[in-house]
Amino acid sequence: MFHRTERLLLRPIWQEDWEAIYGGIADEGVVRNLARAPWPYRADDAKAFVELPQDQMSPRFLVTRARDAALVGCIGIDRCGDDVELGYWIARQHWGQGYATEAGRGVIEIARMLGHDALVASHFLDNPASGRVLTKLGFEPTGAIRPRHSCGRGEESLTAEYRLELAERPSMPRQAA
Repeated sequence: MFHRTERLLLRPIWQEDWEAIYGGIADEGVVRNLARAPWPYRADDAKAFVELPQDQMSPRFLVTRARDAALVGCIGIDRCGDDVELGYWIARQHWGQGYATEAGRGVIEIARMLGHDALVASHFLDNPASGRVLTKLGFEPTGAIRPRHSCGRGEESLTAEYRLELAERPSMPRQAA
């Protein structure tokens, strides 16, 4: 599955992408904000990541700039118990340019097309930038602060949890005057 936004192309992750992924994520400042990526992140980790099976209902995308195909990061949705969780990372050189929000909007459109009712997401408390991205995407804080293991940190850290309802809300009937 492919998806085009204003500046980005979200596309499937292919085996030959491992080097670009490794070049973008092998940065402690990126990995420490992720739950599942280990630190240090090695070439073999990138090779294993591109080999993961793809699930049509939980797609993962390579995020590239549309104008030059430069790797920006990765984004996707994944089953997490009964929920569908949004996760992403953006390579450090692309931080602060609105790419996470733009890619997130694209994935939310895809999640709606796939028929998901809601998405969940979280961020480590010491990464408020991700909280701002989630808020811009329409996620609402649930009020829950929970510990979550981070492979990159090698320990549990507190996360703030968010939820975004995707189901179309019926419009309120107009009352007669």
